[in-house]
Amino acid sequence: MFEPLDLGFVTCRNRVVMGSMHLGLEEAPDGFGRLATFYAERASADAGLIVTGGIAPNAEGRLHPTGATLTTPAQAERHLVITEAVHAEGALVCLQILHGGRYALHPDCVAPSPLQARISPFTPRELTDADIRRTIDDFARCARLARDAGYDGVEIMGSEGYLLNEFLALRTNRRSDEWGGPYERRMRMPVEVVRAVREAVGSDFLILYRLSMLDLVEDGQSLDEVRLLARAVESAGASIISTGIGWHESRVPTIAAGVPHGAFVGVTAALRDAVTLPLVAANRINTPEAAEAVLAAGHADLVSMARPFLADPQLLSKAAAGRADRINTCIACNQACLDHAFAGRVGSCLVNPRAGHETLLTISLTRAPRRIAVVGAGPAGLAAATTAARRGHAVTLFEADDEIGGQFRMARRIPGKEDYGQTLRYFANVLADLAVEVRTGLRARPDDLAGFDHVVLATGVTPRVPDIPGIDHPSVVTYHQVLRDDVAVGERVAVIGAGGIGVDMADFLTEPTGPDEESVAGFYAQWGIDPTFAARGGLVPPQPRPGRRVVHLVQRRTSPVGGGLGRTTGWIRRAVLVQRGVRTVRGATYVRVDDAGLHLLVEGEPVLLEVDTVVVCAGQEPQRELYEALRTAGLPVTLVGGADVAAELDAERAIRQATEVAAAL
Repeated sequence: MFEPLDLGFVTCRNRVVMGSMHLGLEEAPDGFGRLATFYAERASADAGLIVTGGIAPNAEGRLHPTGATLTTPAQAERHLVITEAVHAEGALVCLQILHGGRYALHPDCVAPSPLQARISPFTPRELTDADIRRTIDDFARCARLARDAGYDGVEIMGSEGYLLNEFLALRTNRRSDEWGGPYERRMRMPVEVVRAVREAVGSDFLILYRLSMLDLVEDGQSLDEVRLLARAVESAGASIISTGIGWHESRVPTIAAGVPHGAFVGVTAALRDAVTLPLVAANRINTPEAAEAVLAAGHADLVSMARPFLADPQLLSKAAAGRADRINTCIACNQACLDHAFAGRVGSCLVNPRAGHETLLTISLTRAPRRIAVVGAGPAGLAAATTAARRGHAVTLFEADDEIGGQFRMARRIPGKEDYGQTLRYFANVLADLAVEVRTGLRARPDDLAGFDHVVLATGVTPRVPDIPGIDHPSVVTYHQVLRDDVAVGERVAVIGAGGIGVDMADFLTEPTGPDEESVAGFYAQWGIDPTFAARGGLVPPQPRPGRRVVHLVQRRTSPVGGGLGRTTGWIRRAVLVQRGVRTVRGATYVRVDDAGLHLLVEGEPVLLEVDTVVVCAGQEPQRELYEALRTAGLPVTLVGGADVAAELDAERAIRQATEVAAAL
């Protein structure tokens, strides 16, 4: 991983690419300065080759009406602060050129054919022959301006269902002219773009081509076509081929937490004998050990790690120093990165709220160290304790349970959320490094906190128990009891509450047993991915395994189950429930629980769910009993996390709030 890669006219100092992430700072008034700090911090910690967020080559290609473009020398000049900052730290940086095609969320969007994407409200205008030739020139102009701005190269976005990818697939290219029809004509557009860019920038400039190696949509490309395109892209002047997996409209998860680590490395390896260019593997490679394994096996020449650099900017320097156990690992939750991006918010990271906010959220040594008590060692308490200690305060962390972790201890038991345990490993090691005194198995009382200068109350939540007749029946348990205390659950279950926790519980209770479910082969079968990659689009009929229990997911609301889940992961969670045969009940009124099961009224009609166990996932109440006592005693106290707001568990808000509070102490 740390071997240099000679690219002819330039050398990359290691084999790790910091993959493209659009943070939303590209359009912010002060965004370029913030981006310079963001990239420089990662370059200073050994990032070798950095790829920026996507910049459009013309107005039609903008991802949204105010999306960033690079079309003029004045715009190029704004980028100098980024390239100079990265070069000062010894890294290479490439600008990603991204034309949104029919994914562009504005009425001026264009595409090979006038076919609306199901994830967009707009029908694109079909490009004319003259439009296509002008667009090719726009890519070349953008690359030339990138060179003027000091970039070492560009990455041409040819995957994920954006414009160039749309020309390649029968799904989106219904043309009969020289830009459509047989594959050799459909691939002409991306090949001509690469050729024009190479002519515009000369021989001593990197051109990465982001190749869609697996479309994962119906009527996508076959592996033979992908290999043909790769050879043509190489001949046209590309320097590196980077892996792209799946379109944004694909119904197959590609980077979410439930995707096995390195699940798509095989498709990159399948291209090894087709080209001589260096290949970049990507998707769910979130640790140095995983990256090293990919490279050592010869599957690729470089590895792309994008979100892991959000989670920990010092990812590579820690690995190089033999301190990989101190890395704040990406948990692939998507909550603060991709979900923010699609909502038009600045991208960040759940486990590292400084990401994207480096110039705003500073953690510096205090001139007045104080004694700080943090009560509660869940995600909020851990963030508060480590941040306060980094500032130089003397910190004592109190935890009533015998180990740290809070809600993350339970979350890591949910299928696909196992990496949450990596966050707890990180915090445990950092607490030791920072000499935080950790007192577990002690429920702090006001007397225990006397003498501290400030108390951060991060005591979390307790499950809310609804007022339903029979709620004290022996068959009723809370999600805490199931996930934390391992209370036995029967084969027939009703889950009260279909928010995030209810969906998690249904997933947990129906997870099929056996090794296949956790393997790449099992994942491919579950979602219908062709293990040979030969089928068009890489798709075959899915073969999901049924759930191991009969589970009813019940909610009072009539809205869709799991409606509050994240935009980029919620659809996956709901699809899994369908695969497992989970039965959903909406618009329910809870009548009672008795020996027969859970009695409901649905649309005025009585319904009996004959179940062995009723699991309550009906919200939370804040645990803040200490708050008033501490205030009465005159101790300065601040509530954070669930102890402050317990409406819905939100680790992103909890960690960010706790970090901000501690940074200001």
